[in-house]
Amino acid sequence: MDAATPHPSFLTTREVADLLRVKERKIYEMAAAGAIPCRRVTGKLLFPKAELDAWLEGGRSQAAVEARPAILAGSHDPLLDWAIRESGSEIATFFDGSLDGLDRLAAAGAMATGLHVYDPDADDWNLPLVRARFADEPVVLIEWARRQQGLIVGPDLAASIRSAADLADRHVVRRQDSAGAAILLNHLLSAAGVTDSVRFTDDIARTEADAAAAVADGHADAAPGLDALARQYGLAFVPTKMERFDLLIDRKSWFEQPFQALDRFCRGDAFVAKATALGGYDVSGYGRVRWNGA
Repeated sequence: MDAATPHPSFLTTREVADLLRVKERKIYEMAAAGAIPCRRVTGKLLFPKAELDAWLEGGRSQAAVEARPAILAGSHDPLLDWAIRESGSEIATFFDGSLDGLDRLAAAGAMATGLHVYDPDADDWNLPLVRARFADEPVVLIEWARRQQGLIVGPDLAASIRSAADLADRHVVRRQDSAGAAILLNHLLSAAGVTDSVRFTDDIARTEADAAAAVADGHADAAPGLDALARQYGLAFVPTKMERFDLLIDRKSWFEQPFQALDRFCRGDAFVAKATALGGYDVSGYGRVRWNGA
């Protein structure tokens, strides 16, 4: 462009795609989800440059401007763990609970985090907490999957443990305080009035697989966990909530190669087939923008 030529006030879809180094299809998807500033004029999408610049740069702290490591933190999900490996994204993982992941994302120690935090007042997942904590940050919350959460139970106890109330005087696997499964279980135990009578294990299960393995090995009567893991270990399962597991992603990192590789893989047939094979998953809403930050 000649130096004397004024910069356009609006960009086309192709120009935005070139700017963000993604395909035009991705820009159309983001516009449809309300995840990027745009205008529709006589059926054509236009992107106000001033708003786009603010969307990309505004409200971020110095820590967020710095390059983030290609690490996905937060809650462990077996389907996510598998997809990261199979996609060739080269994303590293540090799974130590939903709340821990939010701390790491806020400190620029991760590019994204997985979470499933239940808010009983809103009867919703993740959104109230994310809005309160990341209102001024350039992050986006997208749906990963809906998962059947519940109680993983030893086969010989399937008839006697039918709800959280039946965990009174039972040995239950302890999850770390930062885990979404622990947050939900505490709510269920409190609602059933049996919080003080549950006997938690001394050891902490930090992943979904660890929780199921503890029941399978006879170290506990039950564990909060996923239908998919109960099936894998041949254990009984008591459903409690169909939860929404989301990914909270640094907006700049969303457009970098590691996450784009993961995103492309998760829009393919192999991803859907794996979710079906695991059981207890609904991935029909994958990629839906649940909230867009500053």
